Amino acid sequence: MSPSESPRFFSEKEVANHSTKNSCWVLTGTRIYDVTGFLRIHPGGEALILSRSGNDIRMEMAGPPHRHSENARRWMEQYYIGELDTDGSADEIQTARERKKTVDEETSPISKCSQVNLDTDLVDWRKPLAWQVGNLGEKYETWVHQPVNRPIRLFGNEFMEASTKTSWYMVPAVWMPLVFYLSWYCYTTLAQETTRLFASTDYSFLVHKYSFPLIFVMGMVTWTFIEYCVHRFVFHMRPPAHNYYLITIHFLLHGQHHKSPYDGSRLVFPPCLASVVIGSFYLLLTKSFPEALGVSLFVGGLFGYVVYDMIHYYLHYGSPQKNSYLYSLKAYHVKHHFENQRAGFGISTTLWDYPFNTLIPEQTFQKTQLTLLSTGGRPSPIPLRPGNQPLQ
Repeated sequence: MSPSESPRFFSEKEVANHSTKNSCWVLTGTRIYDVTGFLRIHPGGEALILSRSGNDIRMEMAGPPHRHSENARRWMEQYYIGELDTDGSADEIQTARERKKTVDEETSPISKCSQVNLDTDLVDWRKPLAWQVGNLGEKYETWVHQPVNRPIRLFGNEFMEASTKTSWYMVPAVWMPLVFYLSWYCYTTLAQETTRLFASTDYSFLVHKYSFPLIFVMGMVTWTFIEYCVHRFVFHMRPPAHNYYLITIHFLLHGQHHKSPYDGSRLVFPPCLASVVIGSFYLLLTKSFPEALGVSLFVGGLFGYVVYDMIHYYLHYGSPQKNSYLYSLKAYHVKHHFENQRAGFGISTTLWDYPFNTLIPEQTFQKTQLTLLSTGGRPSPIPLRPGNQPLQ
């Protein structure tokens, strides 16, 4: 719904009828949201929302166990569809409209960031964004971390645009055959018992074929460290506000993912572009170690990369079982996107966030009292938390 439109009004009975996976509505006060399209990607799973369909969820939004961020609240406004009509009278409808206008204009920071405003946003969404974002300057950092739920077009050229998009299954389809082949190659080569580490010294020793699984795992662990470093120091670099080209590069590498975190075509890295980086690591390892040993480390790292990309896609679109490892990892990654962009750089694992002190802290809660203004036996919409106005 456009901010300029008058709200539609629904009865309590109408709201109660929308409590299934095919049509799920929730309320905050008298504001009604159709969150059907959000069920699949909700970090806590669709069951949590379905169990609260037709109900006021302000207490759940405030937590515990999880206090939803201002970005999460702005994101929710995309699903706003209207107001609850408590008695159907014209006076009540007019009062609700006046109350909505007052809340929007004076107290609510979230209702003014419900969707991209094509006329007032800092970039023109009707044109490719790649060559526009560099002009944002000092406003880029704030703009790029206010996520939207819409696809991004980066380039006007169809070939260049297509090269930035990849279906999730292309990653294992391209790289897993190579993983299997190189694993077989490494094992059979090591079985020849000709691979020695430090061969030119008095301390050389044979690399046995049975050590391949250990070397493979070492490659996977090494990948998790590379994943952390690339995510933290490359993807989350802070480009200088005056540097058009570095801002553009940052947006193409990772900024576009934070701006549109649920663009399913850009959640994994295109194999043609990834091959350049992967090939570089292959050359580095095979030049630094005996070939069979270097390739063994490489194939373990390559498998770790495939696992990382699959986990990343699943964290955005999967519904892991509650209390599972992936469930906690999904919640952790969502916090990185919506609350703590300068922490939580581990994706497939949080291992390296501990020693480098970038772990997202656990939330603490104080007892919160809500002042509820009764309107026909239901609470009126009162903002739970103040926040900054979104950048337009």
